[in-house]
Amino acid sequence: MIRFIKSYMLPIAMCLGILFYKFFTQLSIITPYLIFAMLFITYCKISIKEIRFEKFHFYLLAIQLFGSIAVYLALAGINPLVAQGSMICLLAPTATSAAVITGMLGGSIASLTAYSILSNLCVAVFAPVIFSFIGTHTDMTFFQSFLYILKEVFPLLILPLVFAFLLEKLAPSIKSKIEALHGWSFYLWALALTIVVAKTVSFVIKQSASNYSIEISMAACTFVICIGQFIVGRKIGSRYNQTVTGGQGLGQKNTVLTIWMALSYLDPISSVGPGAYVLWQNIVNSYQLWRKQRKHKVDF
Repeated sequence: MIRFIKSYMLPIAMCLGILFYKFFTQLSIITPYLIFAMLFITYCKISIKEIRFEKFHFYLLAIQLFGSIAVYLALAGINPLVAQGSMICLLAPTATSAAVITGMLGGSIASLTAYSILSNLCVAVFAPVIFSFIGTHTDMTFFQSFLYILKEVFPLLILPLVFAFLLEKLAPSIKSKIEALHGWSFYLWALALTIVVAKTVSFVIKQSASNYSIEISMAACTFVICIGQFIVGRKIGSRYNQTVTGGQGLGQKNTVLTIWMALSYLDPISSVGPGAYVLWQNIVNSYQLWRKQRKHKVDF
């Protein structure tokens, strides 16, 4: 029974978020703490000496930045809202939780962490520039928006890494004990997923019925983009013996931050794009984890 629950934990989490969205939406305040905790446990598995930037990281970053512009230009003539919602799902930085799934799939947590840092910081710099050309005008200056995004990224991404490395230097025995709890990161992530899905469902339900056709088109486009990024990322990563890292680095997005950027700089309806991406990327992750567990008989 326990193995069955673990195999289908992520689909179960998404279903709970959809069915009981009113309840789980109220728990959204604890999401940052869940992300922080699961990242801290995951980062305790790596050493600071393992963090280094690799050549394929910059290939992934080029697709992330220039691919988003190409998608927008391709779709803008058809529907500007669909173009915005699709573009931002390519521009979005790597999810802070991607390291957790990468570790579970047998990929390099250190390599993914290095790319995640690079991805988030580059988006913090370039996103305001891109939005100034295609987004709506806001009262925020470039420097203000940069600081806001950095404020969102730093506590969730950098601090757990810093604390893990401090333990490595100051209290390695404690770090080893925390490392032994790595299985808990999976359950923390499942709970965080349930809450994020609940928030997405709540947001979509509140939208006007007149926007449903646009939202469906946007969801369809982001599905193609999601699958495409996982496939392309894995192909690029495979050339450097980093198949899992490449797929998760390019395909798994920081949708919480992305939804905020859409609401702040673009038409609010475009936030449905990253909202749908939450479901698509976690369906992909669920399938990958299920396939690995079934093939290798592993326990997370």
